[in-house]
Amino acid sequence: MIEFLTDEATRRAGLPFSPVVRVGGILYLSGQMGVRPGTKELVAGGVLAEARQAMDNIGAVLAANGLGFDAVFKATVMLADMADWPAFNAIYLTYFTPGRLPARSAFGASGLALGGRVEIEVMAWAGAV
Repeated sequence: MIEFLTDEATRRAGLPFSPVVRVGGILYLSGQMGVRPGTKELVAGGVLAEARQAMDNIGAVLAANGLGFDAVFKATVMLADMADWPAFNAIYLTYFTPGRLPARSAFGASGLALGGRVEIEVMAWAGAV
């Protein structure tokens, strides 16, 4: 069974995707950027602020589905500039328990939506259904 999970904020913002799709026991989260929840407005402060907001946005989606970051087993990171990788990692690591880091891919993108510096998508284990 496939469940397309959305919320009122996503509908109001007119975003063309579901924030989460559940397939069996896995949650596939759409890419999160450093935007204020329910808006298309990037936070000020560059890659560090955007990375923190994107991770907070992921945390909110996980929490809304009864999960935390320990459920994340795969992450994909897109950066507008790979030179930001060390700065991004400094923020990213603070969200995970040491020794429980998800498998991860990271790549540079020639452009991200809204002129963002970072976008992160994750997969999380939600348990048997």
